[in-house]
Amino acid sequence: MLISRMLLARMFLTGAILTEVAGTSSMTLIADNSAGWLNYLPMWVLIALSYLMLAKAAKTISIGIAFALWEGLGIALITLVSVLFLDYSISTQELFGLALAIVGIVMVTLGETHDEPTPASRPMKEAVCTR
Repeated sequence: MLISRMLLARMFLTGAILTEVAGTSSMTLIADNSAGWLNYLPMWVLIALSYLMLAKAAKTISIGIAFALWEGLGIALITLVSVLFLDYSISTQELFGLALAIVGIVMVTLGETHDEPTPASRPMKEAVCTR
């Protein structure tokens, strides 16, 4: 196999985070005009892609780790986009809270373990029923 399962899962998770950030950030760009619901279509597509990629990543990465990274890094990146491109000013308290969230994400990620899968070629022993 050219790409390991874990690398592929991390690529899906990265894609999920980036599409979530793009979809959520696009909410501020939605115009109030006669097009109505069509203005929301790019946001819906991006967020749907984000959930799809998160589901793909969660097949290899545990759901708790994947969701923590998706949500935590998503919040941090959305805030960064808001500050850099949408003229949002961040308070010291908000900055401190984001720093704590990032530290928490790093700690959760560093605590993650990857057990080796059981080889399919080696048969499992059956339990003998004594009744």
